[in-house]
Amino acid sequence: MTIKSSDGGFVARLGGAETIVGTWIKTPAPVVCEVLCRTGLDVLVLDAEHAPFGRAELDGCVAIVRALGKPVLIRVPEATPATILNALDCGADGILVPHVITADDAARAVRNAHHGPGGRGYAGSTRAAEFGGRPLAEQLQRARARTAVIAQIEDAEALAHVEAVVKVPGLSAVFVGRVDLSVSLGKTSLDDPEVVRAVEAIVRAARGAGLPVGMFVANLAEIPRWREQGVGFFVLSSDHAFLQAGAKSLLATFGR
Repeated sequence: MTIKSSDGGFVARLGGAETIVGTWIKTPAPVVCEVLCRTGLDVLVLDAEHAPFGRAELDGCVAIVRALGKPVLIRVPEATPATILNALDCGADGILVPHVITADDAARAVRNAHHGPGGRGYAGSTRAAEFGGRPLAEQLQRARARTAVIAQIEDAEALAHVEAVVKVPGLSAVFVGRVDLSVSLGKTSLDDPEVVRAVEAIVRAARGAGLPVGMFVANLAEIPRWREQGVGFFVLSSDHAFLQAGAKSLLATFGR
């Protein structure tokens, strides 16, 4: 199944020349998304893997982000058909799939994210289909072209399969999960040479296959380095981190 991205949307932006900067949303509250939608961030990523997002919370957050015209991705907790169906029916522009290890894992995620034989079920009453306002043929074409499926590479076992993963048809990008990768390699530092070499290998494989690459970077000073290597999609910091930084800045005024 080959998914083309020629008609716009977030998929096309991933494949473009611009650097895309987003942040993690850890708080399942639409007002947090509303506030951050009024910034220059390119995309918000709802972290349903590591934050307490239920179906209703995802629905409310996606609704406000869409209403304010900003792309929204959901990092799903697992790549099951039901989980992916819910994320995309809510109207997310795409999914970030954690712990993709093999090409079969990536192909399964792509299949579950798209309508068709063995894939995602269709309902025209969803937000994704404008609550029945978009004709079937138009919605099928739009979903096929504009649904981003991003495989997160974050396991030591995945390193032997990266070359195959990045060649899976329909994959929109790969995302390097450097923290989990470090833990999986038995390291406690994201800067451990073995971790850095593994990240570089993932980036080389993806760029060699013409696939966009995203990553989380804890040390923002590293961004120029990774941009030079072809990384164009960064998900940085989080709503929680912004709150903590603001509080620390305030208290610093009082010498605390």
